[in-house]
Amino acid sequence: MIQEEKVIADGMDWARVRAEFPVTETFAYLNSAGAGPVSKRTAGAAEQFYRETMESGDRLWEHWLARRERARADVARLINAEPSEIAFTTNTSSGMNLVVDALEGFGRVVSCELEFPVTTIPWLHRGKRVRMVKAREGVVRAGDVLAAAGRERSVICLSHVQYSNGLRMPIDEVAEGKGSHVLVVNAAQSAGVFPIDVKRLKIDALCSTGHKWMLAGYGSGFVYLSRELLAQTRPRAVSWMSVEDIFDMRNDSYTLRPDAAARAETGCPHFAGIFALGEAARQLLELGIENVERRALELNRRLTDGLKAAGWEVLSPLGDERHRSAETLVRAADPRATVRHLARHRVAVTIKPEGFRAATHYFNDDSDLERLVAALDEMREGKGI
Repeated sequence: MIQEEKVIADGMDWARVRAEFPVTETFAYLNSAGAGPVSKRTAGAAEQFYRETMESGDRLWEHWLARRERARADVARLINAEPSEIAFTTNTSSGMNLVVDALEGFGRVVSCELEFPVTTIPWLHRGKRVRMVKAREGVVRAGDVLAAAGRERSVICLSHVQYSNGLRMPIDEVAEGKGSHVLVVNAAQSAGVFPIDVKRLKIDALCSTGHKWMLAGYGSGFVYLSRELLAQTRPRAVSWMSVEDIFDMRNDSYTLRPDAAARAETGCPHFAGIFALGEAARQLLELGIENVERRALELNRRLTDGLKAAGWEVLSPLGDERHRSAETLVRAADPRATVRHLARHRVAVTIKPEGFRAATHYFNDDSDLERLVAALDEMREGKGI
């Protein structure tokens, strides 16, 4: 039995917060590492835009642009960036490609073997050599990353949390020793659940989707390009909205927005996704990202303890608590059958080659964890898996 939690802890009424997510009424939703659910208020932000355009076309264009800038400021606050360093995207892939564009003239790239392919493939596509650092017992060490980067100025491109086994990477240690190297972070598995301070961590560029831990839905995301990086680079793709005066409508010359990552936003904005992302960021800011982290990790500890007590093998590297994230890789002899069985019991997880991955976010509670363990035990008893 998972240890019973208090309804109100550390001044947070998590039961009230959970009620904002209708998915919890039906599912033990432990799949935010794949795609997180949206809250009522986040869905309402996108619905409001569609209702406005249904009722009045684009008469509220200027109002929408102002709402976009409010969303930009809130996303910037969440990672301690300046609003001018944030550009909106539609997913991690679009953000990473903008980063690769900005760093096209830089040296080789260092990454690791645990990465989701979007961290590496865009570099390979541009003809870059990507050196893969090996994991030792499921852990990538900062010293190995820095040694691979060497003395020649390189791009170090790593995920903050690894999708493959849930490892929380030592980004702070890499940042401390990076010197003149450029640090790029894929935050798809951490933005929205862990505090990120791009200034303290000396991150030069960062990208994330909004549909995972940000809980903003598909078609939303953002990229951070530091002011220093913006000053050194030019975007490869631009549009009529990338210039200083978008309504000057000149065809013979142009001046790019000089200090804004938004110059990389091409064409008319995807307002619904941006407004959903902004509302999700505000929700996180109101809760306090440190409280969110504490909640998610506390639930993850209960989850792994419960799984181990029930005899299930946890594959995520948990020998050092600094490596723990809010997602856990669990071994199963037949991953497909296991995930199908869990789905029949309305438990949502992600299938993996080794078994399945379960993710704990702030809207989860102990009933979700107990439901997962009970369904697994039932399957093992009934089918011998």
